[in-house]
Amino acid sequence: MRTSLGGVRVGHLVTSGTFSLDGGTWEVDNNVWIIGNEQECLVFDAPHEAGPILEAIGDRRLVAVVCTHAHDDHITAVRELTRATGAPAYLHPADRVLWDRVYDTPPERELADGDTLRVGDVDLHVLHTPGHAPGACCFYAPDLEVVFSGDTLFQGGPGATGRSFSDFGTIVASISTRLLTLPPQTRVLTGHGDATTIGAEAPHLQEWLDRGH
Repeated sequence: MRTSLGGVRVGHLVTSGTFSLDGGTWEVDNNVWIIGNEQECLVFDAPHEAGPILEAIGDRRLVAVVCTHAHDDHITAVRELTRATGAPAYLHPADRVLWDRVYDTPPERELADGDTLRVGDVDLHVLHTPGHAPGACCFYAPDLEVVFSGDTLFQGGPGATGRSFSDFGTIVASISTRLLTLPPQTRVLTGHGDATTIGAEAPHLQEWLDRGH
């Protein structure tokens, strides 16, 4: 698995806070992934607090804050980050139902399946993968052999679907048709917890179906 191309590398940090939905609140640790070179970068998700993310960006130009989905633990620092940098926020429009619970202004750009985002010399292909949330998206960088999966696919299976706006059958279909078809060496960079690979997760599809979550 490649980790860099033409100076483009993937950085990582973790922020901590809460996730609230359906009347419950939970303590969570979120991954923040920053892909870029010495001049510019993209940030995937802006959870909890902007300060550590801004520190990791440094003096680079932030091309965009790209939201894998709009559960509040993934977006609560988006507006602080966009105000500080002037970068736009990207979100799939199907997740406005969640975004609008946090913000009263819309994201600047809409994501669509098949879009291509670019940072440095690397292209990231937008894969709409509903199930955990209606507008959940993953971002595949074939040149780096990585996919940023948000909360769609984790080490050990699909993201949670037991709350509002989620559906197990939908997320399994998304994973089966959009992610498990990627090369097995593709590294899966997740929204929470440890990274995995497509090859490590693919053999367990029937197990997920059998357990139903």
